[in-house]
Amino acid sequence: MVSKAERRREEILERASEMGLASVEDLAARFRVTASTIRRDLAQLSRSGQLARTYGGAIPPGEHTETSLLQREHESFDAKSAIARWAAEQVQPGESILLDAGSTVALLARRLPALEGVSVTTASVPVINLLRSRPELALTCLGGRLRELSAAFVGPLTELALERLTFDRLFLGTDGVAADGSICEAELDQTRLKELMARRSRRIYVLAHSAKLGQAPFNSWARIDGPWTLVTDDGADPDFLEVFRATGRDVVIAAAAERVQG
Repeated sequence: MVSKAERRREEILERASEMGLASVEDLAARFRVTASTIRRDLAQLSRSGQLARTYGGAIPPGEHTETSLLQREHESFDAKSAIARWAAEQVQPGESILLDAGSTVALLARRLPALEGVSVTTASVPVINLLRSRPELALTCLGGRLRELSAAFVGPLTELALERLTFDRLFLGTDGVAADGSICEAELDQTRLKELMARRSRRIYVLAHSAKLGQAPFNSWARIDGPWTLVTDDGADPDFLEVFRATGRDVVIAAAAERVQG
């Protein structure tokens, strides 16, 4: 015999598929149960792989198809530029910098100031191309398996090289950030690499424009232990930021250039 909870979860799946996003509050009102009951339902469906959790709700897994780095370059460009500008200003003379893959990180590489004694390590092909003609920077390139969609190297060879290095600052890209501090990526190789990058770095920044906050487009997650800073734009949802800050992590809001001037 099917229980009331099982019937409710089946209908949650149907509604999520039809609506694209299932809100905890809407579902609680629909089924006349508490929000905590719905969260338990979503957690169960997430564990079984039937839904991917987001901040405040859930989506069916597979709803998002990963786009190439080239396709993402002009998405939320003003927000990404503001984030990249702030990040570039943090770099100090003589520091060792690790740059992840991603369009926002590539914008940061373009804006890196000419400072004495700065070394940059990266597995990102666009970052390599941007910095290879900068004689004042010491550039180290991490090899491995080329992941074409992200235009970056991943895998055991990349990880092996990182094991021999340490860094003053790490700038990470991401496909999504959960309110509990988890970082979403399309592949497990990417999440494992990010976790290793974080373990080898003293200061960690995750660069994520506001549209990525609370999103879970894929089912692979990185967990970064210890303190790190989320750098986002001024379109970020205050409710998300309140929950996120409660984890003890820092948040920097980078205002878009036209808003700063206005």
